Amino acid sequence: AAGCGAKVLITGESGVGKELVARLIHERGRRANAPFVPMNCAGLPDSLLESELFGHVRGSFTGAYRDKRGRLESAHKGTIFMDEIGEMSLRMQAMLLRFLETGEIQRVGADRSLPPLDVRVIAATHRDLVAGVADQSFREDLFYRLKVIHIDVPPLRERRDDIPCLLHYFLETFSNIHGLPVPEVGPVAMQRLQQRVQALERRAEPARDDRFARRGRHRRASVAHQRRLAEQALDE
Repeated sequence: AAGCGAKVLITGESGVGKELVARLIHERGRRANAPFVPMNCAGLPDSLLESELFGHVRGSFTGAYRDKRGRLESAHKGTIFMDEIGEMSLRMQAMLLRFLETGEIQRVGADRSLPPLDVRVIAATHRDLVAGVADQSFREDLFYRLKVIHIDVPPLRERRDDIPCLLHYFLETFSNIHGLPVPEVGPVAMQRLQQRVQALERRAEPARDDRFARRGRHRRASVAHQRRLAEQALDE
């Protein structure tokens, strides 16, 4: 994924680290020295999302006192990370699809399009977009435009072997911030941490939705494995 400029769709439950994966792909790729622009598509009305994504011109609506660049313009030559892409309305999906096809955008209130932009798009969602396509809440053509490369990030309960690595990373990070030595975690404490994840998994099992079971058909990779894949992709 890092070694090319193809679009990437990252799926997984909330909190599994989809943005971390997106940043890693950007940092390991050819656009590493260009902007990485994150954007959350959830919870924004169409008018605000359109302005944030495509920008606007002065006077285009109440409160538009000056021209404003959108996130896509800011990501020119770099990468835009569009989180919660599954929350977009069909109208905004159509506008995004046009950009993916032409590279052109038109600011809100403008009378002409800007020259084509060079932006790599990485999208992420916790939703089942296959089901969204089936019930027509998500455009099929946009789905396949985004899913050139698909990475499904499993939750921590399914990758307990990553716990020691993650724990060491957090201990090292916060120790450096506070100027303290990195504490050691004994085997007993580590075993208890892994057992607690097992307990959480047992409690979560009855509440799982069918869509998580269907995700087993997708390619799964731990964070550690994704990092290795990204490193290997640099040589391709």
